[in-house]
Amino acid sequence: MCGGFKFSKNALIALNILYILVGFILIGVATYGKAANLVTSLPIIGGIVACGIFLLVIAIMGLIGAVKHHQVLLFFYMVVLFILFVIQFAIACACLAVNSDTQKTLAVAGWNSADNATKTDVQNAFNCCGFHNTTDSGTECADKCPTCLTCESALENMINYGFRVSGGIGLFFSFTELVGFSVAYRFRHMAAGMNEVQ
Repeated sequence: MCGGFKFSKNALIALNILYILVGFILIGVATYGKAANLVTSLPIIGGIVACGIFLLVIAIMGLIGAVKHHQVLLFFYMVVLFILFVIQFAIACACLAVNSDTQKTLAVAGWNSADNATKTDVQNAFNCCGFHNTTDSGTECADKCPTCLTCESALENMINYGFRVSGGIGLFFSFTELVGFSVAYRFRHMAAGMNEVQ
C-alpha cells in the first residue's frame, strides 16, 4: 500500500542512501580537485569535505533510525533535516534573487580576501590578470600578459551562472530534505504505534 509503513521505511532508506552517495561524491570531488591541483585553496577543499562528512553522518543516522525503528535517532534526524531545509532554502533563494551589482560586490570582496595562490589559480584558469585592472593582481601576471582581460570581465558570466546553478541545486536538495523530514515524521509515528501494539 502506497504511503504505508513499509513504503515509508523503504522511502526513508532510499533517501538516505542517496544522501550517502552525494556525501561520497562531495568528498571525492574535493579530493580529486586537490590531487589534480585544480583547486589549491585548503579552506575551499576543507569546506567541501566537511559538508560531505556532515551529510554522511546525518544520512547514516537516518538510515540506522529507519532500519532499527529507533525513535530518538529519527527525532534528531527530523530536527536536523528541518533546520537544514530552512537554511538551504533561504540560501538557495538568495542565490537565485541576487542581482548583478550584488554579485560584483561579492566578487570584489572575495578577490580582496583571497590569498595570492588562489588569485594565481583564477588568473591561470580564466586567462585573466587582476580584478579591475591588471595592476591589482597581487601576482606578476601583468608582466607576463599585458593584453589579458581583467578577471572581472572574464568571470562576469561565470559568476552569474554559478549563482543560478548553486541556487537551483540548493533549492532541489532543500525540497528533498523537506520530503525526508515528512517521511521520517510519518514513519516515526507509525513505528511508535506498532511498538505500542506489540
